[in-house]
Amino acid sequence: MSRSEFRKALGLFDSVMIVAGIMVGSGIFIVSAEISRQVGAAGWLLVAWGITGFLTVSGAISYGELAAMMPIAGGMYVYLREAFSPFVGFLYGWTLMTVIQTGSIAAVAIAFARFSGVLFPSVSDTHYLLAPRRFLSGYAISLSTTQCLALAIILAACLINIRGLRWGKLVQNVFTPAKLLGMVLLLGLGAYALLRNPSVLRLNFAQPWHPQNVSRTGGLSAMTAAGMIVALCVSQTGSLFAANSWHEITFVAGEVRHPQRNLPLALGLGASLVILLYLLCNLCYLAVTPIHSIQTAAGDRVATLVVDTVLPGIGSLAMGCMIMVSTFGTVNALTLAGSRACYAMAKDGLFFRRAGVLNRQGVPGWALALQCVWALLLVLPRTYNPRLQTYGDLYSNLLDYVISAALIFYILTVAGLFRLRRTRPDAARPYRCWGYPWLPAMYIAGASFVLVVLFAYRTATTWPGLIIVISGVPVYGLLRRGSEMRKESTDAALAG
Repeated sequence: MSRSEFRKALGLFDSVMIVAGIMVGSGIFIVSAEISRQVGAAGWLLVAWGITGFLTVSGAISYGELAAMMPIAGGMYVYLREAFSPFVGFLYGWTLMTVIQTGSIAAVAIAFARFSGVLFPSVSDTHYLLAPRRFLSGYAISLSTTQCLALAIILAACLINIRGLRWGKLVQNVFTPAKLLGMVLLLGLGAYALLRNPSVLRLNFAQPWHPQNVSRTGGLSAMTAAGMIVALCVSQTGSLFAANSWHEITFVAGEVRHPQRNLPLALGLGASLVILLYLLCNLCYLAVTPIHSIQTAAGDRVATLVVDTVLPGIGSLAMGCMIMVSTFGTVNALTLAGSRACYAMAKDGLFFRRAGVLNRQGVPGWALALQCVWALLLVLPRTYNPRLQTYGDLYSNLLDYVISAALIFYILTVAGLFRLRRTRPDAARPYRCWGYPWLPAMYIAGASFVLVVLFAYRTATTWPGLIIVISGVPVYGLLRRGSEMRKESTDAALAG
C-alpha cells in the first residue's frame, strides 16, 4: 500500500470503542455536583442530563449522513469546508488544534495524574520539581510531579500512536471496555444500595422539582421558572463537556472499513451507549446519596462519595484506579483522532506541510508529534490568583472559553447537512439522516437556545472563546497567501 494512503484497519467494534472511549473521561464522575448546585433537585438533574443526551444523540445521528457522504480524514473540518468554505473549515480546525483538542489532551492527562496521587502520594500539585515562577500579571510556569506525570502520559500516547494504528486501536479496545465495565460495576453498587436502603431514592424524589441550595447565575436562581431555564442551559457547559468529542471518529474516517455503513452506526451506537450509562450513573448517585450530599461532595467527586457510602474506606482508591484507566483511554483516543484533523488541514496547505505526510506505519507521524508538543506546552503554564494566592491551570481556562465556541461549530455542521442537501442534491448518500429534517432542526434549535443563554449569562467564559476563534482569521490569510505563492512557484517551475 502507498504511504500516501491510510490503512483501512478499523472495524465497527473498533469505531464504537473510539466513540465511547473518547467520550468517557472523568467528567461523569465529577460534574453532577456542579449541575446539582445549579438546578437543585433530583428531577431537574436528570432533565439536565436528558437535554445533553438529546443534543448528543441527535447530533450524532445527523453527523452520520455527512460521515457516510464524505468518508475521508478530517471530520468536521472537511464537512464545514465542503458545506460553507475553506475559511469556515479552517476556523474550526484552528480552534480545535490550538485549544479544543490539545487542551482536552492536557486536561485529561492532568486528571489521570491527580487521581494517581491516591495510589502514589508523591504525585501532587504541591510537590514541585520546578516551583512556580510568575510572569506577566496573574500567570506562572511550574513543574509539579502531577504535571510531570501528565507530560509522560501525553508523550506515551503519542509514541503508541506513531507506531501505527494497530497499536492505537489495541489500547482503545482494552481500555474502553475496562472503563465501561467499571461504570457497570458502579451501577451494580447503586442497585445493591437501593435494594438495601430505598429510603434515599424516595427522599430525593419526594420533591423532585423543588430546588434547594441552588447557586445564582447572572442574578437568577433556579427557584423561579426563568432561573431554572437559565440554570438548565448553563449546566450544559459541564454535561456537554463530559459527553464531548463523540464526533471524532469522523476524523479517522479514512481508516474505517465500510465507512458508509460503519461510521453512522458507530456514531449512533457509541453516543447512545454512553448517554444511557451517564443517565444510569446519575440515577445511581441519587439512589445512594441525598441531593444535598451530591451538592457538597468533596472536590465534586460524586462517584467516590457513592463508592465510599456503599463500601466505606475504599471509595478513593477504587475510583482513583477506575479514573486512571478511563482517562488514559481518553488521552489515547484524543491523540489518535486529533492528528487526522491536522493531516487534513496540512493537505489543504493550511497547516505545517510535514503534518500532511504519512510515516511508514501509515499514520500522520508529524501531525501526531506537533499535536503532542503543543499539548505538552499547555500543561506547564499556570494561572495565579493574587488575592487567594492559589494557582490554576491555563488550559482549564481556555477550555471554559471554547465550550460555547465549539457549540457554534456543531450547529454550523448540522446546518451544513441542510445546505449540502440543497447544493448537492445528487451526491451519493449511502445513509440519510433518520428523522430529517425535524431531528437536525431540533438539534439546531435546542443547541442555539443553549448558546444564546450562555452568551447572555456566562459572558466571562463565552466571549473570550470568540476571540480565540477570531484570532484564526489573520492566520488563515497568511497561510492562504503562502499556499498560493507556493502554487505559483510550482506552476512557474513546471512551465519553465
